[in-house]
Amino acid sequence: MSQVEAKIMEIIAAALKIPLNQVTETIKLLDGGNTVPFIARYRKEATGGLDEEQIFALQQQAAYQRNLYQRKEEVVRSISEQGKLTKELEKQIRESTKLQQVEDIYRPYKPKRNTRGSKARDAGLEPLAEILLVGDIEPLLEAEKYINEKVPTAVAALQGAMDIVAEDFADAAENRVISRRRTWDKATLLVTARDPKAQSVYEMYYDYSEPVAKLPSHRVLAINRGEKEDFLKATLDFDPQYLLQELWRRNFKPGSQDTEEYVRKAMEDGYQRLLSPAVERDIRRELTDMAQESAYKLFSANLTSLLLQPPTRGKTVLGVDPAYRTGCKLAVVDSTGKLLETDVIYPTPPRSQVEQSKKRLRELIKQYNINVIAIGNGTASRETTELVGDLTQEIKGVAYTVVDESGASVYSADPLAKEEFPDLDVSQRSAISIARRLQDPLSELVKIPPQSIGVGQYQHDVDQKELARLLGEVVETSVNRVGADLNTASAPLLSYIAGVKPAVAKSIVKWRQENGAFTQRKQLLHVPRLGEATFQQCAGFLRVREGDNPLDNTTVHPESYEAAEKLLGLCGYTAEDLASRGGIPELSSRLPESVKAIAQKLGVGEPTLRDIIQALEKPALDPRDKLPAPLFREGILTLEDLNEGMILKGTVRNVTDFGAFVDIGLKEAGLVHVSELADKFVKHPLDVVKVGETISVRVIGVDKRRQRIALSCKAVN
Repeated sequence: MSQVEAKIMEIIAAALKIPLNQVTETIKLLDGGNTVPFIARYRKEATGGLDEEQIFALQQQAAYQRNLYQRKEEVVRSISEQGKLTKELEKQIRESTKLQQVEDIYRPYKPKRNTRGSKARDAGLEPLAEILLVGDIEPLLEAEKYINEKVPTAVAALQGAMDIVAEDFADAAENRVISRRRTWDKATLLVTARDPKAQSVYEMYYDYSEPVAKLPSHRVLAINRGEKEDFLKATLDFDPQYLLQELWRRNFKPGSQDTEEYVRKAMEDGYQRLLSPAVERDIRRELTDMAQESAYKLFSANLTSLLLQPPTRGKTVLGVDPAYRTGCKLAVVDSTGKLLETDVIYPTPPRSQVEQSKKRLRELIKQYNINVIAIGNGTASRETTELVGDLTQEIKGVAYTVVDESGASVYSADPLAKEEFPDLDVSQRSAISIARRLQDPLSELVKIPPQSIGVGQYQHDVDQKELARLLGEVVETSVNRVGADLNTASAPLLSYIAGVKPAVAKSIVKWRQENGAFTQRKQLLHVPRLGEATFQQCAGFLRVREGDNPLDNTTVHPESYEAAEKLLGLCGYTAEDLASRGGIPELSSRLPESVKAIAQKLGVGEPTLRDIIQALEKPALDPRDKLPAPLFREGILTLEDLNEGMILKGTVRNVTDFGAFVDIGLKEAGLVHVSELADKFVKHPLDVVKVGETISVRVIGVDKRRQRIALSCKAVN
C-alpha cells in the first residue's frame, strides 16, 4: 500500500470512528470487486463485523478522499506551472480536508477570462494594484505612469487597479471562508411571491422569512421548488457592516488616507459585486445539499421499512385498482401470486353500479375462496373502500386492507409487465401489482424504480442520480438480507442479489425455463455469463428448496459447507437430519467444546462459525417474520364517521421531517405532527415510528372541506 493510500485509510478511520485495520481490510475487499452484502455477511473476520451501512459509508468515503487527493494534485500542478507555487501554499493545499477548501485556495490562481480584473491585468495594471495596497502614494499621480493604448487616462488606470484589488479580495480563500461563516450565522432567508395574487401550494411562503441556520430541510426543498416553478423568489438578507469591518482589518495595511479611500472602495465593490453573490450561492447550495442529505436518509429509512414488511402468506388475494370513469379493475391471485382472473366493476360515479359490483365481488370471493381484498389508495379509493367495507360486514372471514399503490402504474406500463401479461391492459396489470405487493412486498416492489415508490418527501426535488444510487443500495441490502428462492425469484429480484447484474439475472431465469428447476446451487456455474467470481458473491443469498443438498437451503456459503458438515458431525447430526427436521434448534446446546475451540478445529473464524450455527438452527428464518402483520379491517369507516377523541388503529404509510402520515382505513391518510408523536420531545419522527408500523392514534381534528385529518399518539392507551 502506498503512503498516499495509507494516509487515506487513516483519514477515513478517524472520520468514521472505525479501527484502522477494519477500514484497511474492508476497502481492500471492496477494491477487489466484492459486493457490500457479501462482505458484510461472509467476511466478518476481515471487517470486524461491520454492517452494510458502515461498509457503504466506507465506500463513499474512500471515493471522496481519493477524489480529493486527485484534485489536490491537479491544483498543485496548475499553480506550479504558473510559477506561483510556494512551500506555504502547497502545504495549505495538501492539508485541506475538503474539496471546498481546495477550490477556495485555488480560486485566485484559476485562469479567468473577460472579467474586469482580468482585462485590467491584460492592460498592465497589476503593478499599480500592488502599489495601491502598499499605500503611501498619490494615487492619481502614480496612475498616470500606466496610461497606454488600452488605458486612456489616469482615472481609467486607477479604476482598473481597483478592479484587480476587488477581484483579489473576493477570491481570497480566507475572506470567502469568513464571509460564509458570518453570513450563515446571521443571515435570514427572505421569501416573497413573484405574483402575490397567484394561487399555488406555496402561499404560506409568499411573505416568509427564517434564519438560515434554523431552516429545516423540508422547507428548503419546498422553497427551492417554488422558485423553480416561478412562484417564489428567495434572497439572503444580511447586514455586512461588521463583516466588512472585520475583513478590512484583516486585509488592509494602513497607508496614506488617499490610498485607503481607493482600497476601501475597491474592497466594498469586491464584496457587493463578487463576494456577496458568491457567498449567497454557496449558502443556498449548502442548504440544498443538507436538505437533500436529510431527504436521502428519510427515503432510505422509509424504503427499508416498506421493503421488509412481512409477507401475507397462504392467502388468495383480490387486488382492486380503484377508478371512476373506467371502473375498478380486479385481479385475483392465488397464494403463490399466480393470476387466476381479472374483471372490472363500476361502483363509482358516473355509473355507480353499487349492487351489481357487490354481486360480482361475492361471486369472486365464493369461487376462489378469497381471504383478503387489497385496495389501492389512489383515485376513488374512498368510495371503493366504503363498498368493500360494507361487503365485509356481510361476508365473514374476509378482510380488507388499503395498499399504497405508489409506483404500480409505473410497473404496469413497464416492458417487464407487458412481457409477463401481454394480453392485459395497463390498469389490470396494476391491480395484479396491488394484490402481489400485499402478498410479498419485497418481490413486487423490486420491479419498480425505487424513486417511484414515493416514501419520503420531495423525491423530485433532489439529485435524481444520487437518489437512485442510494435507494439502489437500500434495495440491494434488503433483498440480500431476505435472500431469494432460486427457482421462483423473478429477474428483477435476482438482479439485486449480490454480484448479479440484470443480464445475468435474465440468464438465470432463462436457464431455469429451459432446464427445469435448480437442484443445486453449483448449477449456477452452468448459467451463461455467470462465472466463479459472481458465484462466490451470490451463492449464499440464493436458496434451493428441496434440492440435493440441504445446505443449499440455508445461508451457509458453499465455501463453508465442509465446515458446516464437520460441525454437524461433531454434534451427532448429518445434513439429512437438517433436511428432515427443517433445522436443528438445539444445536448450540450440543456443542462439544467452546465456539473458539471448534472454530480453530474447523479452520474458520468465530463470527463465521456463529453464523453457521444460527443458519443450521433456523434455516427458514425470514427476518420479516419478526415484524407485525399488515393491519386488516372489517367494516366501514368514512370521513363522516370520524369524531375528535376517537381512538383508531392505523398503519404508518410515510415518514417526513415534520411528522408521519397514517392510514386509518380511508383514502386520506391522517397526519401525526412531530409534536404529537409522543408524550415526550421527539427530535425526528424516525426516532419513534417507521413505515409499515401499526400504531394507535387519536383523532384531534377533521377538516372535511380540505379532506385533512389530524391525529395524535399522545395519551393513547
